[in-house]
Amino acid sequence: MSANNILVVDDEIGIRELLSEILKDEGFDVRCAENAAAARAMRRAARPDLVLLDIWMPDMDGITLLKEWASTGQLTMPVVMMSGHGTIESAIEATRIGAFDFLEKPISLPKLIATVGKALQGGRISPKPGLTLEHLGRAKIMVELKQRIDQVSRLKVPLLLSGEAGCGFELIASTLRQRNTAWVAPKDHAWLAENPFASLAEARDGVLFIENIELLTKAEQKGLVQLLTKLEKFNVRLVAAASQSMTTLIETGEFDGALLTQLSAVTLRIPSLREHPEDIPELASTIMLQMVEANESPMRSFSIGALNALRNLEWPGNLPALQNAVKTLALTGLNTEISADDVARVARESGLDVASTVPAHGIIEYELPLREARERFEFQYFQHHIRREDGNMSRVADKVGLERTHLYRKLKQLGIRPSGKTE
Repeated sequence: MSANNILVVDDEIGIRELLSEILKDEGFDVRCAENAAAARAMRRAARPDLVLLDIWMPDMDGITLLKEWASTGQLTMPVVMMSGHGTIESAIEATRIGAFDFLEKPISLPKLIATVGKALQGGRISPKPGLTLEHLGRAKIMVELKQRIDQVSRLKVPLLLSGEAGCGFELIASTLRQRNTAWVAPKDHAWLAENPFASLAEARDGVLFIENIELLTKAEQKGLVQLLTKLEKFNVRLVAAASQSMTTLIETGEFDGALLTQLSAVTLRIPSLREHPEDIPELASTIMLQMVEANESPMRSFSIGALNALRNLEWPGNLPALQNAVKTLALTGLNTEISADDVARVARESGLDVASTVPAHGIIEYELPLREARERFEFQYFQHHIRREDGNMSRVADKVGLERTHLYRKLKQLGIRPSGKTE
């Protein structure tokens, strides 16, 4: 049996070397990282059996890295936090996120060995499946949505979510559930006509989510009217969702206008993926990471060109369509790194179209690593010139000052597929 692999993350070389020597003497394999960026790269390359993670580091603190691992499904190993300035608040925060324990520096040898032993006995932690609201993106439109959700989170009046199918209604509704309270999301509507109060009792003091209200029959609508009168009695927050315009249904008499008025006391519109395409690369990478961590896919990663190609596609099915595409890429790719050509193949097979107009991705985010910021700029730069020259690649090459062969190589790397005009 191979020795347990431990990753030590600390910006002080003396502490890294000391912990490494002690743990190697105890028979462990040890890798060391001097900062969060190095730790992130090592974690992606191979999952350690245990991480000793310093809280106070210059580029990114340990708590933030722990949150990142937890949010991307990579917190599948025990993590022991370390700090020379330990506080009860830091320990509580780290434990809440998912840390196994907290060690205060200077760390005594017996305490270190005992804590490492206990943590390793716990073994691998099952990843938390699925996406969360935080995964949906950091574009301005999504930041504002999160702020609005936070504003209405503690209200008790009904909330209506509107938007395209697949934009994440249930995911967003579930964020309104308070810790340790009920969450009820029936998969059909028949119960509304048969016994509208059954789910209320089940959802007492929590959240009741009803999706696709545009599909409710007349009998189910009447049941929902009855249910609304008992929400306060059961202390239930009702969240409904509609992926079609309700106005036409009301005009044709298919839906009760008074009922909609009650359901839409507060209304939030959920953006489609094409409204924040700049979030698609990170979202796709998160979906892939979660698959790898759950052993649903071999180790895979996206090239920058592949991520740009994903961002430039239409996603009429929104999240489910993106998840299916990533799953297909993960399970049918022939190489560890998924390329722009792989994305093009899956797009053709799935009937996904390139966006008719390239979205305005906006200002380059300055907090991005230099390489990613440069590649995002290049993507937008070349798309601008291709549109401006109506796809004439000879004129594009002249404008940007590149030889044609070099230009085509660069476009392929970025995941841009030109129209093919040359003269």
